[in-house]
Amino acid sequence: MSVQQDKALQREKIAKRAEREIESGFYVNLGIGMPTMVANHIQEDKKMVLQSENGLLGIGRSPHEGEVDPDLINAGKETVTASISASYCSSAESFAMIRGEHLDLAILGGMEVAENGDLANWMIPGKVIKGMGGAMDIVHGAKKIVIIMNHVSKHGTPKILKECTLPLTGRGVVDRIVTDRAVIDVTDKGLVLTEVAEGFTVEEIKESTGAPLIISESLLEKSY
Repeated sequence: MSVQQDKALQREKIAKRAEREIESGFYVNLGIGMPTMVANHIQEDKKMVLQSENGLLGIGRSPHEGEVDPDLINAGKETVTASISASYCSSAESFAMIRGEHLDLAILGGMEVAENGDLANWMIPGKVIKGMGGAMDIVHGAKKIVIIMNHVSKHGTPKILKECTLPLTGRGVVDRIVTDRAVIDVTDKGLVLTEVAEGFTVEEIKESTGAPLIISESLLEKSY
């Protein structure tokens, strides 16, 4: 298996596990990048609504060949489909939904997460960026924030740390972290390891995490 294939499988694995965070009745925002992949794994029996900050309420799965509408995009400028009951609004109305705390859940990507729930996911100093996007509003407006990302960087360094080194998106905003290796909850007592992905051990998770971990009494192993 090539490195690219392995990375693609990891991303699908994370997105599929993140889908389990969505419940029927939820209004959900999916961040740009890997979080948008979650839409392809949502179970049909879940009656929920995906919201995009660019003004689409009712995002569907990614379009198949022949279904692509270049005018139908999400906030990351990726082409999407719309559900049968979808509606459209201005970005101003969309952000009123976000700032009005009408989102039950936001699943976002992350560069770094600190043990107290601080999140850094909008820029790396010295790199050209298009702007901060809507993440700063979303992390303070959604009722629950789940961050999905690889457990370590491409250089093998931990992305879950005692303190973030990159510019923050929000302080103390993260509730749960889902990586290719584990599911970790952010609590008042510290980071709690609740699930271990297939192919990894508790010791490997502890060694690849840059902050102390509390092992849950109800730890699930090989859970995804």
